[in-house]
Amino acid sequence: MHACRVLVERLKSLKFCQRLRSMRSIMSFTEVKRKRGKPITLIWLINNMIFLPVFMSLVGGNLSILHPGESLRESIKRHEHFLALQLGLKPGQKVLDVGCGIGGPLREISRFSSTSVIGLNNNEYQISRGKELNHITGVDKKCDFVKADFMKMPFPDNSFDAVYAIEATCHAPDAYGCYKEIFRVLKPGQHFAAYEWCMTDAFDPNNEEHQKIKAEIEIGDGLPDIRSTTKCLEALQQAGFEIIWEKDLAVGSPVPWYFPLDTSTVSLSSFRLTSVGRLFTRTLVKALEYVGLAPEGSLRVQMFLEKAADGLVDGGKKEIFTPMYFFLVRKPDSSSH
Repeated sequence: MHACRVLVERLKSLKFCQRLRSMRSIMSFTEVKRKRGKPITLIWLINNMIFLPVFMSLVGGNLSILHPGESLRESIKRHEHFLALQLGLKPGQKVLDVGCGIGGPLREISRFSSTSVIGLNNNEYQISRGKELNHITGVDKKCDFVKADFMKMPFPDNSFDAVYAIEATCHAPDAYGCYKEIFRVLKPGQHFAAYEWCMTDAFDPNNEEHQKIKAEIEIGDGLPDIRSTTKCLEALQQAGFEIIWEKDLAVGSPVPWYFPLDTSTVSLSSFRLTSVGRLFTRTLVKALEYVGLAPEGSLRVQMFLEKAADGLVDGGKKEIFTPMYFFLVRKPDSSSH
């Protein structure tokens, strides 16, 4: 897995990244051995032992509603299937994934619904990796990627039978502009669904603690500004969509969505996410950095991202932030629009 490369791409896009330029040397690691015909690299080792398990939500993984006894992987799949069912996807339809990352949901939804899915992404490395994974999983004939900005999509009007976005359009500098582009490429009478990162109605902009938590989440995930659920709805309606239904799916979740990131919980399956587990990995990173196996600055990045993950947990516990504000909207028929 190459989550650290994705992490570097995100950090490079942030204003504070100049303090972390030494992280570029992460990419210079070479292979150290091969096992079962596949390369095992030092960067792979650091990814899987340290960065990826703790910070999956910050480097391309998605958060989802958890049920007792359900693994995180199972819950994410159900999360994606739910979205496909809400869109009413039918075999053979052409679907657009806006801000697709390396295409995990894209492949799952394509297999689940027998649709063709185009992933829109402006990151060349993620697209390259996504194409490799499409080939490995056998969906390369039905799924592909397009490198472009979702604020200015290179598609004709009325191109897609459905559009979805999973924790992606929150990165848009202008919600209305993004939703308007989605409206343009969606066929009349068809649907757009998304999971958005939003501040809830419980967020108080005059509360210093709330503002601090919001800033930690924004900086940690490179967000321009986390919009409220109300602002999202207003932007959708302004873009021309009809609201079918919307809900913060985090409300009433059997297991809190932030559970995998919460250091106060004790779980053998997620030991590295606990306080003791974080201390262990922090010590390991420090040792690897000291002997030169990890690049200079790795420990600072580890601690910085831990703080960002804590912001997510605090936002969830205070119910001022949700990563799963869901909405299903429809582009009116030509005759009624």
